[in-house]
Amino acid sequence: MRKQQSERVTALVSTVSGHHSGSAAGRLHGSAGSAGETTAPIDENGVATTAVWGKHRVLLLNATYEPLTAISIRRAVVLVLRERADVVHTDEMGPAIHSADLSMPIPSVIRLRTYVRVPYRAKIPMTRAALMHRDRFRCGYCGAKANTIDHVVPRSRGGAHNWENCVACCANCNHRKADRLLSELGWTLRASLTPPKGRHWRLLATVKEIDPAWSRYIDVGAA
Repeated sequence: MRKQQSERVTALVSTVSGHHSGSAAGRLHGSAGSAGETTAPIDENGVATTAVWGKHRVLLLNATYEPLTAISIRRAVVLVLRERADVVHTDEMGPAIHSADLSMPIPSVIRLRTYVRVPYRAKIPMTRAALMHRDRFRCGYCGAKANTIDHVVPRSRGGAHNWENCVACCANCNHRKADRLLSELGWTLRASLTPPKGRHWRLLATVKEIDPAWSRYIDVGAA
């Protein structure tokens, strides 16, 4: 019985590996028009395209439910099948992995069965993704949707590249401001230029888009 279970796991892992490399070793199914469509593009045959393997990420929690990082589908599935992690949340209407005799919905959140100690570093690295999350993807000058980053005090005038001098910005404001100071334009800031705090911000520093299922484990709005 245990040998048969191991063989089934190996078969499904091979299916995952096949999709990850772009081969036709297995099939990744999804429902067109379902909640999973946003993360798994569906072709005319109702099969999720291989693009999902590169774009979709799975939230990995510690045994204590502390968010650790976002990992690939393949790594998440392997951890679950090898019984090193449990599925915490999955979209039953979303895409699933199928092998000859096993089927597994792609998880959104998984939790390690064994606690891992993570060194704590107080300073959160400033990345484009983290800054956008801090400023809620809104321009710090006009409130429109942000698509770039601006140095409040321009680099050409001695401004630093850090949390206290960078802000999410729309292309229009970025072009209008150029290398001028806010006082020269009569502009004011809408955003608070403070470094975010909390371990989950290390995760936010690495991912641009957050799966709604992650919200109960990471406080995106708390900077």
